[in-house]
Amino acid sequence: MSDPLNLLNEKSAKYSGPDSSRSVGWVVSRSVLLADEENPLPLDCGKTIAPVYVEYEVYGELNEAKDNAILIFHALSGDAHVAGWSKNADQLGRPWLKNRPGWWDDMVGPGKAFDTKKFFIICSNILGSCYGTTGPASIDPVTGRPYGLGFPVITVGDWVRLQERLVTYLGIKRLYAVAGGSIGGQQALEWALAYPDRVERALIIASSPRLSDQGLSFNVIARYAIRTDPNFHSGDYYGGSTPDRGLSVARMLGHITYLSEISMQNKFGRKFCNGAGPGYHLGVDFEVEGYLRHQSESFVERFDANSYLFITRAADYYDASLRGDGNLDQACQSIQCRTLLVSFSSDWLYPPEHMKELALAMSRNRKHVSYVNIPSSYGHDAFLLEVDRLSHVVKSFLEGGTE
Repeated sequence: MSDPLNLLNEKSAKYSGPDSSRSVGWVVSRSVLLADEENPLPLDCGKTIAPVYVEYEVYGELNEAKDNAILIFHALSGDAHVAGWSKNADQLGRPWLKNRPGWWDDMVGPGKAFDTKKFFIICSNILGSCYGTTGPASIDPVTGRPYGLGFPVITVGDWVRLQERLVTYLGIKRLYAVAGGSIGGQQALEWALAYPDRVERALIIASSPRLSDQGLSFNVIARYAIRTDPNFHSGDYYGGSTPDRGLSVARMLGHITYLSEISMQNKFGRKFCNGAGPGYHLGVDFEVEGYLRHQSESFVERFDANSYLFITRAADYYDASLRGDGNLDQACQSIQCRTLLVSFSSDWLYPPEHMKELALAMSRNRKHVSYVNIPSSYGHDAFLLEVDRLSHVVKSFLEGGTE
């Protein structure tokens, strides 16, 4: 559930510009209506929703057989802009995209792990977000006002059900692969479980069959911070003062879970902002305080607090074992695709032990599964930062045979 936009400024790698042969270049976000009154989207909560617009981007070319498509999923605060440079950032109302490549640009492009010379890459924004797909800030056709907390509670299963409509709209019967990190990995797993005949390969990265208990706890506190902000007004804050303080606290909490003790030690240690020692005040004194405050302030400028509530709740609810009445082995029986599981040694939000549990459940069902635990000091953020190691593993898996 990392914040890829902020990480773009922290990575040491040089990003290729839009005119580079290694970049997908200038890209345009698209929007499509995938649910209307005649064909609403059914939700796991028992409700339906319409209309539903979905924002998505595509890269590369779909071949004549339409069998080279890869669907990539973003994490909590991500969007459909996975690679390249946004041509319509101003039109979308997201000026921060103009000078930044997509959030996984090092992984998607010509000759990269997700090679756009070979594959047709699709990435869509999830239901409930605030980046073009219908969410709490969208207009409720019943009231004529933003949904706010009137937006239905959503699940990972709902996201996947909507993505299936997009894939069908694009004329694709079977995906060459699905891939994602963090809650994007949960979506990849859900695709393998819910649509086994439509997926050839699944890449589940820095994720697990369920969120850890610690992860659940941090999400509880984050939502509490938002809902107790004086400006929250029961979610009806659109057009007025927004709950920036609550969202800021939520983001600081979340950001801590994306790092590891080693990465925090290497980045900050116990360094003071003034470099000399304690300032003997209650303001920002340690470097880590300034860092977390900066990250949270930049986040509240571009993300909706209600979306944060609904997306984290969806992540909390996901438990792949429920497809097997609580038995993960039984749930994995329906999987037909080749699967790559990747964890990172210092990730305590989605611990390697949980990924290993999934690998063993698939193995006991004689499924074709490969599991790699990559040594890293970056914590959960490693799926965005360990580009070289991850690229090698992903590229080998995507270009490997089917036997």
